[in-house]
Amino acid sequence: MSAQDEIPQQVGTAVIGAGQAGLVMGHHLQRAGEDFVILEAAPRVGDSWRRRYDSLRLFSPPRYASLPGWPIPVRGFPTRDEMADYLEAYASRFALPVRTGTAVHRIARVSDGFVVETGAGTYFAGRVVVTTGAHVRPVVPELAADLDPGIRQIHSLDYRGPEQLADGGVLVVGAANSGTDVALDAVAAGHPTWLAGRHPGQVPFDLDAPSSRAVIPVVMFAFRHVLTRRTPMGRRFIASSDGHGVMLVRNRLADLDRAGVVRIGRIEAVQDGRPMSTDGVAPEVSTVVWCTGSRPDHAFLDLPEAFGSDGEPVHVRGVSPVEGLYFLGLEFQFAVASGTIQGLDRDARHVVRRMRRTAPPTRADARERTPVRG
Repeated sequence: MSAQDEIPQQVGTAVIGAGQAGLVMGHHLQRAGEDFVILEAAPRVGDSWRRRYDSLRLFSPPRYASLPGWPIPVRGFPTRDEMADYLEAYASRFALPVRTGTAVHRIARVSDGFVVETGAGTYFAGRVVVTTGAHVRPVVPELAADLDPGIRQIHSLDYRGPEQLADGGVLVVGAANSGTDVALDAVAAGHPTWLAGRHPGQVPFDLDAPSSRAVIPVVMFAFRHVLTRRTPMGRRFIASSDGHGVMLVRNRLADLDRAGVVRIGRIEAVQDGRPMSTDGVAPEVSTVVWCTGSRPDHAFLDLPEAFGSDGEPVHVRGVSPVEGLYFLGLEFQFAVASGTIQGLDRDARHVVRRMRRTAPPTRADARERTPVRG
């Protein structure tokens, strides 16, 4: 019997994705006594972190890197692997109903809920909460196709460490946090390294200095409570950040300069197969690493009415005008913190409260509060 022929498993709520957003959602659904399941495509909880680059460390100390109900048991800023292992242990500690190895292929509306088709069977769910990560589909400029075929190209989503870089010069395109991490990796491994892109600014303190302990709570408070869609300052910040990397948090311009990374303008052309910056620099490189952003992948949602003309979800604080459909972990869902661990708890609480109301927001209301990307 094929998965399509099986009798669908009945569940109150299907949570799509067992990353930090899915686990936080599961925690609050469990506390509310809801019937739910968390569907995760990867073999293990935390694999989305294990696929990140080796040198990754969080910007948040344990107090702000923890999910509700259990502090992360590490000292200092968690590493990639520490975060991955913590998520796996969190799911086990709270006995959250996670089904790993269960990739969701299609979700469609039926009369009184949703049919959720997966590679491991079909579910019928009264509600669906989409918590899949925002960083799934790589964004690469069209001019990448014009580069010399001999130049190795890697997107930051696929970058793990400097062993992937070809011998010779390295160009990192995108000067935000991941781009500066990769550039410092490359130059430390002995590669002549150029970093291209607009400088996004930097926080006015050293994250790793003891003095930052007094500043971090202030910054976190601003990200969660000041820079929100409800405040004029928050709306201006969100509008200015859309499509651009956030300011540098750990790495600083002085660190790049001291390490020997050469900073150049944006890459806007290709000349004779080589990348050309706006300030006329055409570096001799054997590898280009594109740290040019990524988008979520909601192709499994066979719900055209859930999206705007720009292809982005239409919602009010994660509540879709499609009855029974919700999102958690979207960039700027409510605040600057929404796409980070720090913002998930509050946003999940809001979604659970709204689940208990019958009327979803109108599409017009949702459009007013969802940014339209150009």
